[in-house]
Amino acid sequence: MDLMYPLAGFAVGAIVGLTGVGGGSLMTPLLVLLFGVSPSVAVGTDLLYASVTKAGGTLAHGLKGTVDWSITRALAYGSIPAAALTLFLVHHFFPGGIGGASRLISFALGIALVLTAISLIFRRQIQAFGAHRAPATPNPRRTFWLTVLTGAILGVLVSISSVGAGALGVTALFFLYPSLPAHRIVGSDIAHAVPLTLVAGAGHWLVGSVDWYLLGSLLVGSLPGIWIGSQVSARVPEKILRPILAGMLLLIGSKLIAAN
Repeated sequence: MDLMYPLAGFAVGAIVGLTGVGGGSLMTPLLVLLFGVSPSVAVGTDLLYASVTKAGGTLAHGLKGTVDWSITRALAYGSIPAAALTLFLVHHFFPGGIGGASRLISFALGIALVLTAISLIFRRQIQAFGAHRAPATPNPRRTFWLTVLTGAILGVLVSISSVGAGALGVTALFFLYPSLPAHRIVGSDIAHAVPLTLVAGAGHWLVGSVDWYLLGSLLVGSLPGIWIGSQVSARVPEKILRPILAGMLLLIGSKLIAAN
């Protein structure tokens, strides 16, 4: 086994454990830019990687009662069909299929990273703005359909870039559910990410864009990395970690966009 893959998995896992974000945002561009993995294989492999790592987070949040399953279901109603349809269209109608969509995937990945960085930098302002603009009497039906639409947008973005289910999903939920405690928003978003990344990853597997050896190597390093990162997260100030992570994502995203 190439030791660089487990080391990369450990580093990304530790960052996820420390900050709660950064899995797809860091792993996919790392595979593309540092290891030279093709964008389609990097995305497909990272999606299954995310489904495994976030399943543990879902279990933890579920046991603590911090998952609003009605929100998770509404997101999945939009995201899972959108992810499946996106992969079907790219595979059957894009010249060269999913493997020929490298430039599209790289560009989408760059856009997703920049949006993720912005959401990290301005998360508190976005949350405050959402709370300020919240209607006095929310319309549950309208909120439900907006949540389904949000899920559909995330499904498209995640299926071609593997990024968006984390920070972008949380940011959108802050707007839609301003009165919901932050820990329930995060828990609901993580729970939604599991079926989304699993379905999108399975779609990539069916079209041949998953490297199973690479996936196993990353998990060997990332699972202990996540555990260690979560253990020390309380000792490292979030106000230091998040700007550093956002700066890295902004730089990587800009590089990917410029390359296209």
